[in-house]
Amino acid sequence: MDPTKLLFIAVLALFLVGPEKLPDYAQRLARFVRAARRMLDDAKDRVREELGPDFDEEEWRKLDPRQYDPRRIIRDALLEPPEPRRSEPVDDAVDEPEPQPVAQPARKRPELATFDDEAT
Repeated sequence: MDPTKLLFIAVLALFLVGPEKLPDYAQRLARFVRAARRMLDDAKDRVREELGPDFDEEEWRKLDPRQYDPRRIIRDALLEPPEPRRSEPVDDAVDEPEPQPVAQPARKRPELATFDDEAT
């Protein structure tokens, strides 16, 4: 939020609440913000305790979905040069003969049931 929006909200609050009750509401808001911050810090501490020493805040930042911009991902994928196709085998393993298909015995087709035109 920019300062002009905050100033507008403050002036609006002054008119709605009045100058007599505004300090009381400001104190309540400050207490609420402090309590919310304390709860958030407690939650972070509990997560650190449960995850152990492997907890790293940088790892959490990597999982933040706000950092992924679909337009950037697509643009990077389109601008990335294609990987060259390999026509030869990747490893230098000994050439083994390709397996030959095993001949299957001819299957006998099942006889179809005869059509009974009198059946209902």
